Amino acid sequence: MAKEKTFEEKLEELENIVKELENGDVNLDDAINKYTMAMNIAKECSNKLDESAKAVNKILKENGELEDFKGLDE
Repeated sequence: MAKEKTFEEKLEELENIVKELENGDVNLDDAINKYTMAMNIAKECSNKLDESAKAVNKILKENGELEDFKGLDE
């Protein structure tokens, strides 16, 4: 069973696909497949960033419960 790639590995894969597509030496069918793969990777990365942002925006209250972080001006 293959382990899931890290965010950084996915981002690097996405960058490589973009470089290949920008190079212009990819036939149409491969370009469509690579574009589809890139969009799936981008969605996975976006979801990971959203999850991370939610986790960072939680703080531990004194009684041990999690609550949404409120900025200094709230």
